[in-house]
Amino acid sequence: MQTHRTDQDVTVLADMAEIPGLGSLPVNAFVIHTEQPVVIDTGLSTDDKDFVSWLSGTIDPADVRWIWLTHPDRDHTGGLYDLLEAAPQARVVTTFLGVGILDTERPWPMDRVYLLNPGQQLDVGDRLPSGLRPPLFDNPATVGVVDHKTGALFSSDCLRSPLPTSDAALAGDVHEVSPDDLRAGQLLWAGVDSPWVHNVDPAKFRASIDPIRTLDPSTIFSTHLPTARGLNQTLLEMLPETPDSPPFVGPDQAALEAMLAQFEPEMPVPA
Repeated sequence: MQTHRTDQDVTVLADMAEIPGLGSLPVNAFVIHTEQPVVIDTGLSTDDKDFVSWLSGTIDPADVRWIWLTHPDRDHTGGLYDLLEAAPQARVVTTFLGVGILDTERPWPMDRVYLLNPGQQLDVGDRLPSGLRPPLFDNPATVGVVDHKTGALFSSDCLRSPLPTSDAALAGDVHEVSPDDLRAGQLLWAGVDSPWVHNVDPAKFRASIDPIRTLDPSTIFSTHLPTARGLNQTLLEMLPETPDSPPFVGPDQAALEAMLAQFEPEMPVPA
């Protein structure tokens, strides 16, 4: 895990997950250092992660006022319940559907929920970030975040890519990744994580990208990509290609058995 402080009031809490056969997938959470501090997503849900302790190196968890879940998948909610205990004044920003999904895991404290839909704003004291529906997503509750004060976009699972190495996944800047690796990974992961994109009307899908083009973000903070600044054209030009990109087909049982056989110890030869 790495921590990167940017010059836009944002700290990136950078982690990663190994995806067998595909590479290293960045898994980021963020802190917007505002008058009422905002934590965006809460990391991976694995036993070896202690999100609150990690966050403590950046901000006192008790000072957190808002926990904005871009969506309630397990790679975004790892430290959620621990952070709710450590930040007693914090409320969780999500959608009606997001609450419904979370409530299937454990009873949800509704007095700590703040429902916000795409296009609506949240008053955090010194700015009014708003919700934005990104063109690509893997969960119907997904709402990205626009910080209008700095022009930053938190794109959730949109504009994401597995990368060749763990060092690349934890990098502080996506410029450290080769353009070819970035483009190939973006198109691959679109088919892995959002397979519905192959069935959409291409013209309607292209239109869904227009709000980001109009916004022209100063920085793109993706959950699954290192920080991207000055790469809007490169990243956005890739998106219209995704409906026509090759669909992802994962390994089947025969491939799994072949992989497992490579790890089986050889039987000793009788004397």
